[in-house]
Amino acid sequence: MSLMRVGIGFAIALVAAVPVGFLMGWYRWARGIFEPWIQFFRTVPPIALIPMVIIILGIGESAKIFVIWIAAFLTIVISVYQGVKNVDVTLLKAAKVLGANDWNLFFDVVIPASFPYILVGVRLGLASAWSTLVAAELIASQHGLGSMIEQAQQYYQVSVIVMGIFIIGVIGFLMDRGVLWMERRLTRWQETM
Repeated sequence: MSLMRVGIGFAIALVAAVPVGFLMGWYRWARGIFEPWIQFFRTVPPIALIPMVIIILGIGESAKIFVIWIAAFLTIVISVYQGVKNVDVTLLKAAKVLGANDWNLFFDVVIPASFPYILVGVRLGLASAWSTLVAAELIASQHGLGSMIEQAQQYYQVSVIVMGIFIIGVIGFLMDRGVLWMERRLTRWQETM
């Protein structure tokens, strides 16, 4: 259950955050609309949203997935936004001189140049999703690693708590290594130290 919750919450966050981050970085009007809200909610820990989420969404799966989504979304969107903002202006000017229109600039220069930032956002978003999992599963959950840890805490079952923490850490670590592997294969063109 935990892997499913993180997977769904993270996937929805990625699909939503990448276009919003690109819009914020490329268009000033989009930055004016989205950035104040994103910066506001970035300062609020996702666990603090749980009472409001329960009131609005109840105690079902959607509430748990939403808490994971918000944590991952806020992390990914900022990374994508920074990636677009940090595109080398020289690349943009050179492309314009060579006759690139806005469409070409965006798809042939901005997206490839900001791709490493997207992958950093994926790594950080996965970490945020996993770190929020335990809090999300405290929302009346009967299944999952977070609820297992919480139930073990009630009965002082330290070994079960440690096992749950270890499992979350191992899965998170393996996912991070997978993203790093993907990053190395997809950004071979990038100079590294």
